[in-house]
Amino acid sequence: MSHPIMSYPKLPELPQQFLTKLHDAGYEAYAVGGCIRDLLMDRNTHDWDFTTNATPLEIQKLFSDSFYNNEFGTVGVPVLIQDHEEIYEITTYRTEEGYSDRRRPDIVSWGKTVAEDLARRDFTVNAIAYDGKKIVDPRAVGDPETRFEEDALRLMRAIRIATQLRFTIEPFTAESIRDNARLIHHIASERIRDELFKILKSEYAADGILLLKNHNLLYEIIPEFEKAFATEQKSPERHHIYDVGTHLIESLRNCQSTDVITRFATLLHDIGKPETYEKNDRGVITFYNHEINSTTIAHDIAKRLKLSKKDAGKLVRLVRWHQFTVDERQTDKAHRRFVRRVGKEYIDDMLDLRVADRLGGGARETSWRLELFKKRIEEVQQQPFAITDLKINGTDVMKELNLKPGPEVGKILKQLFKDVEEKRIENEREALLNSLKRFKH
Repeated sequence: MSHPIMSYPKLPELPQQFLTKLHDAGYEAYAVGGCIRDLLMDRNTHDWDFTTNATPLEIQKLFSDSFYNNEFGTVGVPVLIQDHEEIYEITTYRTEEGYSDRRRPDIVSWGKTVAEDLARRDFTVNAIAYDGKKIVDPRAVGDPETRFEEDALRLMRAIRIATQLRFTIEPFTAESIRDNARLIHHIASERIRDELFKILKSEYAADGILLLKNHNLLYEIIPEFEKAFATEQKSPERHHIYDVGTHLIESLRNCQSTDVITRFATLLHDIGKPETYEKNDRGVITFYNHEINSTTIAHDIAKRLKLSKKDAGKLVRLVRWHQFTVDERQTDKAHRRFVRRVGKEYIDDMLDLRVADRLGGGARETSWRLELFKKRIEEVQQQPFAITDLKINGTDVMKELNLKPGPEVGKILKQLFKDVEEKRIENEREALLNSLKRFKH
């Protein structure tokens, strides 16, 4: 369906120049997909895609610095935007047939019209074309069942787009997602992970996870969640008001970090509670050592979704140590032990998780003890954490005490570090050198 342009925003200068160049050469050409969706929603976009009846060879004749990606029939054109290079992609109209692996089309052919090209796309919101004068909006892109059977990743893409744009999924499409959720197992773990992480990165990540749950996808991706929603927590002597699954989602909702691994750890931090559930004769519920069980499950999930070694390590560490003690009577030694366990680089992430955990359990604000804990952690991080942080080294020790390399040098440095750690001497070069006098024979 074509609509004459009336009050739609103007195209930015560069995309309009692209279209004009193709039009002036006698070709049809449209900006298409997410860029037009964002333009109509008054959202910034730099990801511009174009479709045309010109062949790749004809496109390359018009854009001399272009390159041809033969696999997809797409010509890439480098453009300079605010001192950095981006790639505008121009694709010849095409049609697609057969998705035997439920991921990629078996046959790709050149199309004759923009309508044919739009008909191969996944969702109506991504199948809008604009040539600078008129909008082409087919309103419906085939049967949802067929679209999901063609490429099962569209199941997650639907949830992700609805999450990012705050859209409602059309009822028939939503029903089709629920009915076809198991098709997601045909998709590579890496692609599932990437879509999941896009949901977690969005402003409305918690709502996105709920959409996955309500459309039967969450249990297919992370089946461990099924028991979580069936595990109660509310009982005498406990502050929780939600079941475990709801608590995890509400914790994610309250996570202030924008780091995707910290958000993922927040979503998984109590995932091992169902297996540690116990209820005594007074009705008090406990989950002893649940953080250890949660760590094992988080490790399995990271492996299943093929997280990088670094991301998996961070995820597991945050989950493992999230159940730390906060007590105003804690010593500096206890605080240093906490920093070593978590790692200096992850302290802020861990504290974000802890605040989210508390608020996700129904608390209205963070506790004064946690605020004091944060302050103490900042203070101890200014102190040395290892022998290598001392202001003198083994060479200094050997020179000052006329020693040869050997285990005695290490023992002396270890004692000096202990003295600094327990604040018997300052970590200052002069003070440490002066302290070496007691080791002279």
